[in-house]
Amino acid sequence: MNAALPPEDLAHVLAHTRELWGEARGQRFFITGGTGFFGRWLLESFCQANDELQLGLRATVLTRDPARFAAQAPHLAARAELEFIRGDVRDFAYPAGTYRYMIHAATEASAALNEKAPDEMRDTIVAGTHHALGFAAQAGVQKLLFTSSGAVYGRQPSELTHVAEDYPGAPDPLAAGSAYGIGKREAEQMCAAQAKQCGYEVKIARCFAFVGPHLPLDAHFAIGNFIRDALAGGPIRIAGDGTPHRSYLHAADLAIWLWTMLFRAPTARAYNVGSAESVSIRETAAAVARVFPSPVAITVAQPGTGRPPSRYVPAIARAESELGLRVHIPLASAIERTVRWLQPAALVAN
Repeated sequence: MNAALPPEDLAHVLAHTRELWGEARGQRFFITGGTGFFGRWLLESFCQANDELQLGLRATVLTRDPARFAAQAPHLAARAELEFIRGDVRDFAYPAGTYRYMIHAATEASAALNEKAPDEMRDTIVAGTHHALGFAAQAGVQKLLFTSSGAVYGRQPSELTHVAEDYPGAPDPLAAGSAYGIGKREAEQMCAAQAKQCGYEVKIARCFAFVGPHLPLDAHFAIGNFIRDALAGGPIRIAGDGTPHRSYLHAADLAIWLWTMLFRAPTARAYNVGSAESVSIRETAAAVARVFPSPVAITVAQPGTGRPPSRYVPAIARAESELGLRVHIPLASAIERTVRWLQPAALVAN
């Protein structure tokens, strides 16, 4: 969908980041991964702050296909303060000049790529981060945000309801699908080492699960698939038994958290990014169904096993206590906002 983000969502981001932007007045940003789900939110909120606060900001955005993105988001491609350059994060040509801020958000959390081409997944993360860090050193970056993942913790034990930043777990190197988490883990270490050597600040955002406009509806994100099913009239299809637990942060809150971390987080300290409200996949499907005025059926493919449920839920006390971050948008509202952006008519009773 090519539509701009909802004005109320962008206003929400600015309301909670307004005091952060002053230090960046007149500065340049370099952003990798700026055309994906995270990137769209970062770019639009960046432009919103630039307009309303008259900051004179500029950003260079790395993308594999600038023309394709221009067709997808013409309102962003036309922005004078945004420059889009073509390249692969692993070997892009370094642009000239200095950049005070950098956000390294390249590498989508693609379950398909992780399973089918784990070497490519890991190489994109590790080699891409190495190349991006080389540019940061050359360009005089002072603050760098790296979007890592909760996958760095490996499988969360079922008895651990929320995983904190000091949890010592790690991905199993012999398990299928570990390339993403292992790659992110190695990239974090590279960021910390390079920042110390070169003297700039590095901020680590360990991101969990999200919902909001631009979330893919045909990937491995359960809540996105459920919204897709409901928009089609149902049924909402649960592929497993519905017992795994997840949590979901609205993308407007995500943008607040990422901007706050870039500007305010201490260097070489990781923060979980997500909601601590744990819900089962079955409860998530029911929450999506409740948003719609007409009944939406839910089907469950597998019977319950009776085993403890798997979990992927962060503890967020560190971000709350050290950075003052909060979950502002509850899950029901997050789903409703997403559906309203995708198809407003779906929320009108017949």
